[in-house]
Amino acid sequence: MGKLALTALIVFVVDQVSKYWIVQMLDLKTVGRIDVWPPFLNLRMAWNQGINFGIFDMGDNGRWVLIAISLVIVAVVIVWARRSARPMMLIAAGIVVGGALGNVIDRVIYGAVADFLNMSCCGIDNPFAFNVADVAIFAGAGLLILFGDEKTSDG
Repeated sequence: MGKLALTALIVFVVDQVSKYWIVQMLDLKTVGRIDVWPPFLNLRMAWNQGINFGIFDMGDNGRWVLIAISLVIVAVVIVWARRSARPMMLIAAGIVVGGALGNVIDRVIYGAVADFLNMSCCGIDNPFAFNVADVAIFAGAGLLILFGDEKTSDG
């Protein structure tokens, strides 16, 4: 299994296991909130039907549009990263792909992305929640930008 696929698989599994454990086993879907280390880290159930942090809520019909867009982006990232012989590019792409597929599965199964991590600090009450997949997409995209400026293997 290649670096990209293995990394994507690991991120996907960590995301889905964390969602299952927190949303189902800790019953966050019913409880709604669990204070872990207030105000720095709390669990807050949020069903995201939008793009990011529930912005541009597209409802049930829009989820299929978001699933299609996500899958196109996954395909583009895979094709782009595979043109590079650099291991870090493949790993970064795998991080993005694993996170994106984790959120796609949520949209297919639940109709929305299960977000539950909430962090606040310094008197600022953050109203938004996110999940492991969101962190992976953000981190992976940052790594793609950081390591993506060198020439690919075909050029």
